[in-house]
Amino acid sequence: MNSTTLPGAAAGLDTGRLAHWLEGHLPGRGPLGTISPLAGGRSNLTYRIEWSGRTLVLRRPPLGHVLATAHDMAREYRVLSALGPTAVPVPQTYALCQDAKVLGAPFYVMALAEGTTYRSDAELAPLGPASALGTTHALVDTLARLHAVDPARVGLGDFGRPEGFMARQVRRWRRQWDASRTREVAGADQLSDRLVASCPDAGRSALVHGDYKLDNVLVDRADPGRITAVLDWEMSTLGDPLADLGMLCMYWDGFAGIDRSPVASPGTLPGWPGRDALVERYAAHSTAGLERLDWYIAFAFYKLAAILEGIHCRTVQGLSVGEESADLSGAVALLVARGHAALDQA
Repeated sequence: MNSTTLPGAAAGLDTGRLAHWLEGHLPGRGPLGTISPLAGGRSNLTYRIEWSGRTLVLRRPPLGHVLATAHDMAREYRVLSALGPTAVPVPQTYALCQDAKVLGAPFYVMALAEGTTYRSDAELAPLGPASALGTTHALVDTLARLHAVDPARVGLGDFGRPEGFMARQVRRWRRQWDASRTREVAGADQLSDRLVASCPDAGRSALVHGDYKLDNVLVDRADPGRITAVLDWEMSTLGDPLADLGMLCMYWDGFAGIDRSPVASPGTLPGWPGRDALVERYAAHSTAGLERLDWYIAFAFYKLAAILEGIHCRTVQGLSVGEESADLSGAVALLVARGHAALDQA
């Protein structure tokens, strides 16, 4: 077997072990060819690998500081496999490895889905108003189709506990923040307290993605009105679907003015619909609970700030990899402030 370092992985991992595992779980034989990190991920690590004449995608948790309950490869693999036959576009899954001895952590392998990921305002700029509107509608409609899936019918009836979901979410991300705490961020703990005090009552439940945004989908380049795949399901569970809508609204323009923004801000660009258009499009599918949407947007700001604090913690420890190494710690306080502003509106 060839033995070479897997880019971005811990010392001692080699392609020989991975090739041997692939031979035991997928049709084909031979050493691995090119292995390259795929752009975009700031949490789980994603690699494009060439093996036995095919292109595969491998997902594994980040290195070092890993928060409890996060980065569960088995859950991510399960939800992708369950959604394969539904109207929600996802990559085809091939095999899951829960033996940490192979690569130092659980991982899974899936097909490479075709499509374009838009991660910056510069990448969105060439799209005209018609393409911008088509992409916006496809993004919202795909989210609504996800929320319309009956979890029990696809084998995900036990995928989470929807009762008290949002209250648990606020507590969870406070714990995640505390576990990553390397400094004090003005207003962060106060925002958590305010979210707890004003948490909405439980509404309808659905399968939720957990981090739904434009750069977590692949768009058909020839037809911007079609999403070819929804990616990054590591936070998916059963819960309140408005958590997804609030997250999408937050990402739509919430990073405006932030240097080295990790995402595009379509809602601030000429020719792109604003946040209200997202809500109006979603309301055509469901109006349940939309009057409290500002609370969910405020929670989305807090959750993302907590995620970035986790990345900052790994950066301080010298364990960040690839794009994740672009530390966005300076944006955290601004996100917290925008969370407070959204909660003021709620």
